[in-house]
Amino acid sequence: MQILLKLKTLRPVWSCQSLCRAFQNDNKRFTSLDLSQYEAINRGDKEVPEYFNFASDVLDQWSKAEKDGSRASNPALWWIDGKGKEVRWSFEELGVLSRKAANVLSGPCGLQRGDRVVLILPRVPEWWLLNVACIRSGIVFLPGTPQLTAKDIQYRLQVSQAKCIITHDTLTPAVDSISSSCPFLKTKLLLSEGRRGGWLNFKELLDVAPSDHSCVKTKSDEPMTIYFTSGTTGSPKMAEHSQSSLALGLALSGRSWLDIRPSDIIWNMSDTGWVKAGLGSVFAPWLRGITVFVHSMPQFEPREFLNTLSQYPITTVCSAPTAYRMLVQHDLTSYKFKSLRHCLTGGEPLNPEVMVQWKRQTGLDIYEGYGQTEVGIISQNEKGKKIKPGSMGTPAPPYDVQIIDENGNILPRGEEGDIAIRIKSKRPFCFFSRYDNPEKNASVFRGNFYITGDRGLMDEDGYLWFVGRSDDVIISSGYRIGPFEVESALIEHPAVVESAVVSSPDPVRGEVVKAFVVLSPSFASHNPEKLTLELQEHVKKVTAPYKYPRKMEFVQELPKTITGKIRRNVLRKKEWGPIYQNGQ
Repeated sequence: MQILLKLKTLRPVWSCQSLCRAFQNDNKRFTSLDLSQYEAINRGDKEVPEYFNFASDVLDQWSKAEKDGSRASNPALWWIDGKGKEVRWSFEELGVLSRKAANVLSGPCGLQRGDRVVLILPRVPEWWLLNVACIRSGIVFLPGTPQLTAKDIQYRLQVSQAKCIITHDTLTPAVDSISSSCPFLKTKLLLSEGRRGGWLNFKELLDVAPSDHSCVKTKSDEPMTIYFTSGTTGSPKMAEHSQSSLALGLALSGRSWLDIRPSDIIWNMSDTGWVKAGLGSVFAPWLRGITVFVHSMPQFEPREFLNTLSQYPITTVCSAPTAYRMLVQHDLTSYKFKSLRHCLTGGEPLNPEVMVQWKRQTGLDIYEGYGQTEVGIISQNEKGKKIKPGSMGTPAPPYDVQIIDENGNILPRGEEGDIAIRIKSKRPFCFFSRYDNPEKNASVFRGNFYITGDRGLMDEDGYLWFVGRSDDVIISSGYRIGPFEVESALIEHPAVVESAVVSSPDPVRGEVVKAFVVLSPSFASHNPEKLTLELQEHVKKVTAPYKYPRKMEFVQELPKTITGKIRRNVLRKKEWGPIYQNGQ
């Protein structure tokens, strides 16, 4: 971090007030790249170019614009830790540092174009730097949340056959404990001020790395990144994205949903392990040359969040519905958001009442978007269009979104069915390329459509309404949680004979994980409260902590059904009661 903090001292340290004035003044002379060709691709009016690389074709062009004065000197990245540390990079500085980082990857790390790298970092500037460095080098990066456990990391390294892992010192013991079982892992790169045996130190290598680097000429359909996404059964699957799918997929939505303007500063709160971080904190804002604001904030803290919105000239904020549910519990009228003009959300349904409360206290609407790891933004509430509280908005270009039945037939407006995207005769360029095996690829297609796994309906005005998941995946605070992963963790504890995991309603998180557990006879007499805490802590250690069951019920037996999916469905109906009949 020190080299990055040092870099900002090369130019004057501005006060927050002077930065606010600078952004307002720069808006008058701020020009953008010609995005018309990218928007035409999104509309389907133009083919994707054969070659595309986000680093050379977008970021380096903004750097040139800074040098010739056609782009203002607003930061590309503005990072704070809330304790006084701050980093601000221009596109030119991002270019210099990312070239140095690319040389670290291809030099001391021994990585080549097409190699895979697992990248697990919190919200630190180096995460953005290494994203760009991988793109420059043609190295495929696999982001992961810092909440992953040793078992999670082992699985990802083994199935991806990654040759390198990059992480910080908090996770190094976990990596060392499993690295011997990962035969493809050759290099471990550490982000830390200190050293550790068996690890290369990124800071030391970056200090001495040359700044000259030739960006690889990547094809548009060449792999760029892979995200792990949870499913109903089994472990998370790998969804591969190309150089163009995420990088160009929001060319139109950046204007219509994000409502990006030249002098904007966008703060997206997504975890670095999720595709929403790539879309909202890298590709969409930097495609249009605006500032990405980052607060390191390890856990969401409402007061810190509100103070930051008041103190810094943030114009656009995007956070999960859970955050808004927590925020409206505070007196928002006591805060002055002098620059904030546009609020976004996604990842899970937003309660209409929360939208009403937010608007009443701030005067601002919340624009909800709906998307997936595999396909990016599917629908959106566009700026300038009517917002229907509770709706996910209208389909986002280039997608033809329809509600279909079990045979792939399009249903009439107002009828509930599967939310699907038409893929034939032409597959949209912003789709993911593939899953990691043919069976998983085939399972999400039905006739001429890609099946999202969500149920919904479309009204007469073309607005989409979410009804519920058609599978067992639990979406809590924006996190996708597969029940099988939690059940597998529970069964490793000697107290558990059998378990079934379902979603349960929660006023703040929307839904949470609940486990129905059949105990071993030797544990039947144990204190239920203590045993619940013990099992919760056990799950936190075995898998990522966000997956642990916040609710638990001990039962004599589980429903006798043919499959786990049917059993979970029976229990979910019991848990949600009348609400379930209305779509959950």
